[in-house]
Amino acid sequence: MSAAEAPAIVTGVDFVSVPTQDLERAVAFYGTTLGLHRSVYQPDRNFAEFETGTVTLGVVDPLRMGIGPFQANGNHLALHVEDVATARAGLEERGVTFAGDTLDTGVCHMAFFADPDGNALLLHHRYAPRVHDA
Repeated sequence: MSAAEAPAIVTGVDFVSVPTQDLERAVAFYGTTLGLHRSVYQPDRNFAEFETGTVTLGVVDPLRMGIGPFQANGNHLALHVEDVATARAGLEERGVTFAGDTLDTGVCHMAFFADPDGNALLLHHRYAPRVHDA
């Protein structure tokens, strides 16, 4: 049996960890600035969770949790929005600074920014159909 024929082991992504050095600052950013619904808040356990509609963001203080040192995520987490220009303008009004102009790849729009801890984020909207390999 080839790898392509093997039964799936992974069936989805439950959450993505977002490291922070300051849980309260991160909670304010993800909850108030980005406007995400906070579903879990356990400051005594050094984490909070925010719902994006598809994947939960688990904001954690890794040093205080005892799971390792803080290291910002340099790989962009793409946050889906219906209109990148409108979302970007709204976040700029809330004090978010973007890196460069909004990028049009020919299939999607992207606008790059970071959270207060330096975790790489981007606003994303695909406007062309996804092409799948056969």
